[in-house]
Amino acid sequence: MTNTKTVIKSAITSRLIVLTLTIIWRSIISPYDTSASINPDCLTTTTNGQQEQRAVFPSVAGVIENGVVWDSVYFVRIAECGYEYEQTYAFLPLFPLCISLLSRTVLKPLIPLVGHRAVLALSGYLVSNISFVFAALFLYRLSVIILKDSKASLRATILFCFNPASIFYSSIYSESLYALLSIGGLYFLMSGANNLATLWFALSGCARSNGVLNAGYIGFQTMHRAYDAVVLQKRPFLAFRVILSGILRCIFVFIPFVAFQAFGYYNLCYGRDPDKSRPWCNARIPLLYNFIQSHYWGVGFLRYFQLKQLPNFLLASPILSIALCSIIHYVKLQPNVFLTLGFQVVTEDYGDAKNTPMLERKKSTPSQEDQVLRRRKRNTKEEAHVVLSTDNVSTDKLGKFSVVIIPFILHLGFKVATAFFVMHVQVSTRFLSASPPIYWFASYVSASPSTRKGWRYLICGYCAFYILIGSLLFSNFYPFT
Repeated sequence: MTNTKTVIKSAITSRLIVLTLTIIWRSIISPYDTSASINPDCLTTTTNGQQEQRAVFPSVAGVIENGVVWDSVYFVRIAECGYEYEQTYAFLPLFPLCISLLSRTVLKPLIPLVGHRAVLALSGYLVSNISFVFAALFLYRLSVIILKDSKASLRATILFCFNPASIFYSSIYSESLYALLSIGGLYFLMSGANNLATLWFALSGCARSNGVLNAGYIGFQTMHRAYDAVVLQKRPFLAFRVILSGILRCIFVFIPFVAFQAFGYYNLCYGRDPDKSRPWCNARIPLLYNFIQSHYWGVGFLRYFQLKQLPNFLLASPILSIALCSIIHYVKLQPNVFLTLGFQVVTEDYGDAKNTPMLERKKSTPSQEDQVLRRRKRNTKEEAHVVLSTDNVSTDKLGKFSVVIIPFILHLGFKVATAFFVMHVQVSTRFLSASPPIYWFASYVSASPSTRKGWRYLICGYCAFYILIGSLLFSNFYPFT
């Protein structure tokens, strides 16, 4: 309970610090782009009475609306007017929907005071910052399950509270909402609430496109459960049920993203002359999201590998380095387990697979097999509550730890490769910021007696510097990440 209060206090304090820095930088530095206040009428609807009404406190409205910069412009515009332009379909609907609902309900009385757009912006700030506090709480609970060490979990969570992408978690961006749904889904999955985890993963895919990658956690769990059913329990029908259930859950995670692509196709392509329609409409698989990323933002494999982008690679190098170090660190703990995706642990439950002759294993008595099966079932139940420590633990615990950590590392590795080779690399700072293994590794490094204090200061200094410079550049419409 004490640690929970500390997590909540740290999350709230970090948000207040970031918001305070943002206000300070805006008040003393002129923004690079002053177009944030420009807000033409919606294309498809007429301006309603709330928007026509003059705000009682226009200066307050101006301060709030000045925070609508970069992608925040798209989120607020979508919440106000819907999806008007092709490029707006790059932003998934859950976050704008939350903004719209909050502005029409709880914050609706503020519209006459500061105006409709300012209330939309204020709604976005509230959704992001409240989501962040709960995301930090879920990260702590997930870390306790995985690390089984409340102190290490607290350190990891505090590092998340002051992560280098903090400015995006307190701005009108979908990072906080995605982190809440993704980390919350992982917590429920590790707690055994598979259906609830599936729902949260699906919602994460409705907040950000990379939310669909969370289906990989369900796939990994399904793979191991099916293997256990066939190899240990000799129940192929049970394996079939496990596989079918896993496939349905993965499909459910993908449904929101696929449905949104279908929504875009219906609005922009359906019923239109093929000769006048957009190129992606006539593709074999008309995927709007990929087209927008490539056409409007130049996203593609190795397309960002240009000499002029070297500063952006340097900007992303700290988070990429930490992510790579965390991957290497965990893989080196049990490389064989990682290479076999954890299936060798199943074999080891029967004894030493390398030293026990195959004939002797086949001649095991029914009572021995029952003992193995009971032990395996017990291990399966305890698999979500394993020790994730690198000091003074047995080989068995490291093996079980590796099985649990494998999907986290695979997920992080895929995101690192995507960020480096495909995306605008500077986005890596916020793209990777919701990955728990980064904070688990940083927590280990900062507390390990074998680690020099310099690394501890380096990590803390990196987070503090990026919070400071990020709030300065981002809030004044200068390029950051």
